[in-house]
Amino acid sequence: MTPLPAPFSDWFAAKGWSLHPHQSQMLARRADPALLLIAPTGGGKTLAGFLPTLLELADGTHQGMHTLYVSPLKALAADIRRNLTGPVEQMALPIRIEDRTGDTTYTQKRRQRADPPHILLTTPESLALLVSYPDAPRIFAGLQRVVVDEIHALSESKRGDQLMLALARLQTLAPGLRRVGLSATVDDPAAIARFLARHPDDCAILQADPGPDPDIRMLVTDQPPPWSGGGAAYAIPAVLDQVRQHRTTLIFHNTRAQAEIFFHNLWLANDDALPIGIHHGSLDRAQRERVEAAMVAGQLRAIVCTGSLDLGLDWGDVDLVIQVGAPKNVKRLVQRIGRANHRYNAPSKALLVPANRFEVVECLAALEAVKAHDLDGDPRGPGPLDVLCQHILIAACAGPFDANALLAEFRSAGPYATLTRAQFDDCLDFVATGGYALRAYDRWQRLQQRPDGLWQLRDPRSAVLIRQNIGTIQDSDLLKVRMRGRGPALGEVEESFAASLTPGDTFLIGGQIVRYEGLREMTVEVSRDKGRKPKVATFSGTKFSTSTQLSHRILRLFQDGDFSALPDHTTDWLRLQADVSSLPEPGALLVETFPHDGRQHLCAYGFAGRNAQQTLGLLLTKRMEALNLAPLGFVATDYATLVWGLDPVTDPAPLFDPQALADGLEGWLRGNAVMKRTFRASATIAGLIQRSHQGQRKSGRQATFSSDILYDTLAKYDPDHLLLRITRDEAMRGLVDFGRIEEMLTRIQGRITHNILPRVTPLAAPLLLEVGKVPIQGTAQDRLLADEADRLMQAAGLA
Repeated sequence: MTPLPAPFSDWFAAKGWSLHPHQSQMLARRADPALLLIAPTGGGKTLAGFLPTLLELADGTHQGMHTLYVSPLKALAADIRRNLTGPVEQMALPIRIEDRTGDTTYTQKRRQRADPPHILLTTPESLALLVSYPDAPRIFAGLQRVVVDEIHALSESKRGDQLMLALARLQTLAPGLRRVGLSATVDDPAAIARFLARHPDDCAILQADPGPDPDIRMLVTDQPPPWSGGGAAYAIPAVLDQVRQHRTTLIFHNTRAQAEIFFHNLWLANDDALPIGIHHGSLDRAQRERVEAAMVAGQLRAIVCTGSLDLGLDWGDVDLVIQVGAPKNVKRLVQRIGRANHRYNAPSKALLVPANRFEVVECLAALEAVKAHDLDGDPRGPGPLDVLCQHILIAACAGPFDANALLAEFRSAGPYATLTRAQFDDCLDFVATGGYALRAYDRWQRLQQRPDGLWQLRDPRSAVLIRQNIGTIQDSDLLKVRMRGRGPALGEVEESFAASLTPGDTFLIGGQIVRYEGLREMTVEVSRDKGRKPKVATFSGTKFSTSTQLSHRILRLFQDGDFSALPDHTTDWLRLQADVSSLPEPGALLVETFPHDGRQHLCAYGFAGRNAQQTLGLLLTKRMEALNLAPLGFVATDYATLVWGLDPVTDPAPLFDPQALADGLEGWLRGNAVMKRTFRASATIAGLIQRSHQGQRKSGRQATFSSDILYDTLAKYDPDHLLLRITRDEAMRGLVDFGRIEEMLTRIQGRITHNILPRVTPLAAPLLLEVGKVPIQGTAQDRLLADEADRLMQAAGLA
């Protein structure tokens, strides 16, 4: 046990606390170049990360910035500042702590650059902006430590790649910099250590006692879940009963729209007038802060929320977490569970509420994974090149740079350790000239090489515009929503949703039903309206796909046939499926074909996740069209794709030929809207398209128009352009998710179980109820029109 000097020992004694073993380990190894601490929620990770800093600053001799703390959330940085300020003031330590995020005022930011605090709490975007200034060497001259909180969340996105490149720059400016990563949910500690460390062997991994397993189960309801849908309205009475029994309940949802619907229904059923709030990223900041303050003060009994409350924040006395809808990802579920009983070695309490019948099975698989400590996660591969292009621009803003030195610096960042010289040169050429097809245009001539070989901005004034567009988070064309007549701001909705509204339409935001009045100066003006059933704003945010690991667990459950842990209504449904057809299994693809409602149906149970099953539907219908099978449309869920058409499929094997599917994908991707959407995001990150200019943001339509022209130009004149290659890679991993289809094809090794049935099966029936069926254009439509024409002719006596 590492002894603490006074006044630290006195402060701990006054609190009745003692150091946990992992906190002592962090103190003992504070000189290590990199440390990764994995400790459960409530285990004192923050104190473990900052205690070495406080000890090193206690004598008051350090000048300038000593420690940089980076978190994924602005709110988390502000929360840590509040939590740190208390002990520092109580021990009378000569330490200045400040945060710097998008909410920090311009005056404060200028002062921080001139006179950095000892501890600065920030986000990846604000750090990238800081290292872009020419005075960055002075700002970070005394930097000793960097603490990356919730590192698992950052490692899964481009924000983490951006952060690691910024840390590589900081290491150049402060060679002795020590790195610390903190997390409660890490599926592959070695991979996170490689992500964090400057060299693969530099990072020691410390794992705290995980504490007791959480008390987690499915919520028992009087009414069974519906066959399809995601609102979980059936569970409202049972959820309200749980809220009454607990002090503070967090009710998590996977999307903002689902959170709005559930909050609305919960409020309508809240006959006891319990204080309930809603919190998600599309709400106005002032409204979110009011909810957060009420949580801290213990004034709310329940908060309906999304991922905005997933991470690190210690809001009030939460003693129950409810997850509405299947969690889709075990790590996310564990993170959310940890919000309850935010104390070390105290079990968290959580309830899962499946939104529909199939989600009962997925929730059971998630429960078993949590009990087995089996966290899911897919390796991300090397760092994306659009982020690298942005960082070249950031380096140029800071001053002239040597290409060889910059390449070495980039390779010291974990995600870019395998970066080749050719890849770097491609990125540098693109940033400097725009690439072959664009080098004739002056606006994309951004860098020039000096006679001494150093690279610099061609026009130093462009640094302002580059800084305005730093970041990897892509807004989804959001418009402010405000009460008419300069009323209060309510939040934001997607521009595409606003475009679908006509005056008089109603929708939900912040738990209120509002009436659309019109669009004024890029602001959606509304008034209150309680009378009609609302539309629901299609809020931005990820629609999660079920992870590969969870999908495999479900398939193993089907294979084992042990349904004893499932409720009777779900067990009966699955047993009926086994009787009339069969249940999907890991080693083969189950394909059912059957007639229904005058159409021929094919259902393929790929268990590849929603994006991949959607892509599979597009590819299958193209294959069916080529084979004259007349498809009409399809619908996809996380576990299956259902296609309907005019002709029966007698042999599904040719439809699932791996080479044919890959060839079909290549043809479909060319000129597809998915590619243009992905191109726009990558082009914005890489700096080809500016969303902000002189403080003004382009509308989504303006940005889409310019990006579509650029995409078409490059596709025609420079098909091997760097950004088109980046776009294809991004689309394949993201919206298209073809890798999951390839994983499914590898898993089944050509084995297809084809069940030809006289009617719809129990497992396929819910897909017929799914909304958003995708129509297919082609010969099937022509044949339907011809058949209808024949019928009309016969009715008229002309045939």
